[in-house]
Amino acid sequence: MGAHEETATYPPLNTLKPVTENLWIVDGPTIPFGPPGLRMPFPTRMMIIRLRGGGLFVHSPTHMTEDLRAAVETLGPVRFIVAPNRIHYWWVPVWRAAFPDAEIWMAPRIREQAGGHIDFPTRELTGENGYPWDDEIRTLPVAGSFMTEVEFFHIESRTLILTDFIENFEPQKLNWWRRIMARLGGVLAPQGAMPRDMRLTFASQRPALKRAVETMIGWGPERVIIAHGRWFERDGAEALKRAFSWLLR
Repeated sequence: MGAHEETATYPPLNTLKPVTENLWIVDGPTIPFGPPGLRMPFPTRMMIIRLRGGGLFVHSPTHMTEDLRAAVETLGPVRFIVAPNRIHYWWVPVWRAAFPDAEIWMAPRIREQAGGHIDFPTRELTGENGYPWDDEIRTLPVAGSFMTEVEFFHIESRTLILTDFIENFEPQKLNWWRRIMARLGGVLAPQGAMPRDMRLTFASQRPALKRAVETMIGWGPERVIIAHGRWFERDGAEALKRAFSWLLR
């Protein structure tokens, strides 16, 4: 891992970090993403929710270490492992092997993307309800031409969980040319938003995307947790309005 890849992360890595009661994040290592020659180190982040029955909802699993596995086991049994879009699935097999009793839920088109990497039974996240966690977590699939991203809202803590719909890269964690790329892509903190290339993949679904964003704002989230970059610890609804101002106006 190079110097800039190290500074792009949010240490300590592979460590449970409490957010609020029954919610934790785990910041993982970077992964390279982007076209050849312009790849950026994307810091990774997963979210864990402990449900009222004690079971765990693991969102977008990241790299696993033995210490992390042991720490997760102290929280409760892993019941659900969730891959929220066709880019966020790579570590699912590792977590499935560690927690074989967990149900695997995946966004549409992950099997198409993953090929033989996902060679075990899974369930698909297709609708807004009908899930074992409906009483505690709202589910919102948002379909574009490239991928469907499934958003989640933990009702009790008013925490919205996004994945790639907002990216918010802090400039001090990037070298000069990556700062330029992030600014051009519309994802440089503190003005992080949906990446401009992703917006294009929702051009034909813009009305549905707008309705989805309005739904999420209507939930009144206190915080918004994202996979890449600095997440929003307070005033979540206002953060959504700012990040999607290009869509809502």
